[in-house]
Amino acid sequence: MKKPILYLILFISCSAFTTLHYYPIDGFEHTGIKRLKRLELIKSGEVKSTTPLPAGAFKTYDEIHLNLLSRNQDSATALMSTDADFQKEINNLFRGLDKSYSLTVLDISDVDHIRYAERNETAGYQPGSVGKLAVLNGLFVQLAKIYPDSWEKRTQLLRNKSVKAGVWGLTDEHTIPIYNIEKNTLVKRQVVASDVFNLYEWVDHMLSVSNNGAASIVWSEVMLMAAFGDKYPDLTLEESEAYFKGTPKKELTDLGNDVVNLPLRDLGISADEWRLGSFFTRGANTYVGDKGGSIGTPYGLMKFLVQLEQGKVVDENSSLEMKRLMYMTDRRIRYAQAPALKEAAVYFKSGSLYKCDRSKGEECGKYMGNVSNYMNSVAIVEHPDNCNYLVVLMTNVLRKNSASDHMYLAGNIDKLIRME
Repeated sequence: MKKPILYLILFISCSAFTTLHYYPIDGFEHTGIKRLKRLELIKSGEVKSTTPLPAGAFKTYDEIHLNLLSRNQDSATALMSTDADFQKEINNLFRGLDKSYSLTVLDISDVDHIRYAERNETAGYQPGSVGKLAVLNGLFVQLAKIYPDSWEKRTQLLRNKSVKAGVWGLTDEHTIPIYNIEKNTLVKRQVVASDVFNLYEWVDHMLSVSNNGAASIVWSEVMLMAAFGDKYPDLTLEESEAYFKGTPKKELTDLGNDVVNLPLRDLGISADEWRLGSFFTRGANTYVGDKGGSIGTPYGLMKFLVQLEQGKVVDENSSLEMKRLMYMTDRRIRYAQAPALKEAAVYFKSGSLYKCDRSKGEECGKYMGNVSNYMNSVAIVEHPDNCNYLVVLMTNVLRKNSASDHMYLAGNIDKLIRME
């Protein structure tokens, strides 16, 4: 009997079920992400919540691990070698669906017998917010350059560096959670130019609630890290503003493009497999232009996930911290909302982009574009019984909110893997 996706121990089968906000709940002291303190209080019963956290949300900081460290001598492409039987089973799940559905899936439950399947894996999609993972990668690349010999100083910088939003955070409809520890109050609102958070919190806003303003802010700080190097930790707001105002837009555009894309090339992910060409907010265009367009493929994104689990995205510490930052402790959506995953730990990023043309009188709306309707999900799923796998699902189904499709496929993929 073949064993499913993360790290299966001996003869334990993937038959049980387990549950899932972003970053482990006990991470407040480590990161300064204030919403985590509120979750700690909810967990202890000191604060009441109308939306109780699922069991999978309670993994601690020390309970999150990388699953492919023992296979880090293998290339990602070597591990992504199609298993004929697994491929046939995955194909059956897509019977009757057109090629707007693309997928890569890697079952790593037994790391010595990994199974891989794919469908239209090289098809290119507008990645939407999945592209924020490239910003995350770029951040940790620059941290390693500033402090090549000290992981502790890298995380201290993330926790101690306060950053003001400015124009970079404007405009985005996504709200962010703002928790006042002293008053025990939670407010959810859009980012404003005067907002100040530490780097960890901006990264958390970028991932956990997919705030576009936060993503542009983090990206701009990555540019400053690249431009100022070891002088960045002491860089003042006035100095950073002077840099952006005084540097030619083309130079800033080239730098912005390089800091998120060159690290992907270093991972063996080509420009046609994954690239990021524009910031996430209009406010950023004050200083930085678009370049090269954005694209993502299931194959390129799977290369990233595999190397993350191998500890090869920057280094082992960086890979593990990025995985912690992807840990879902907020409301689950789309793929991650599947009931079959309710007891699993899920490390997740979703992205969408739609375009409407109402001149033909066709029905069209939010997440239901009739010109394009991209919806993408990237997930690492870990069940309590060590049934684990990596998935990239990308779709462009016109005139339909594909969230239900993603959730349906998630349940079927999970069922298939757990049956083996």
